[in-house]
Amino acid sequence: MNISVKMAAILAVASMGLAGCSGETVDDVSAAKADSGSANGLPSMVAYRSPSCGCCELWVEHMRAAGFEVDVQVVNNLSTIKTDAGIPAGKGSCHTATVGDYVVEGHVPAADIKRLLAESPDARGLTVPGMVAGSPGMEQSGRSDPYDVLLIANDGSTSVYSSYGR
Repeated sequence: MNISVKMAAILAVASMGLAGCSGETVDDVSAAKADSGSANGLPSMVAYRSPSCGCCELWVEHMRAAGFEVDVQVVNNLSTIKTDAGIPAGKGSCHTATVGDYVVEGHVPAADIKRLLAESPDARGLTVPGMVAGSPGMEQSGRSDPYDVLLIANDGSTSVYSSYGR
């Protein structure tokens, strides 16, 4: 089962609960989630974050500024989402997103996500492990540490996709 199907299943379950509270039907919510993307041709993104993380919202702002439509889902436990998405142990960060058929873990720059979508490699997605100062959403007090964006292969191995500050 690919990542998009797994995330769609998670969203469908969440939508059932939300639909009852909002007066919308499950079909209304599902139709809204089925939007194929933004007006500029980029696919829509779903970002999962914890309620206590502020840098995640800053990363979402970076994605929106780059032209992505982002649906933010605030969840109390990201572990299941990360496991279902196939994020390798030790390669996680504070938020997880899906875009197209890919997973994006952590503070990955929008340019790398656009490159991933254009090149369309047979892979799970991208990750910036940890919370690296200077990466999108982590711009604080002028500090910028070097970091790598890693490509997550389907077998869970990783390789450097791009490097910053080196």
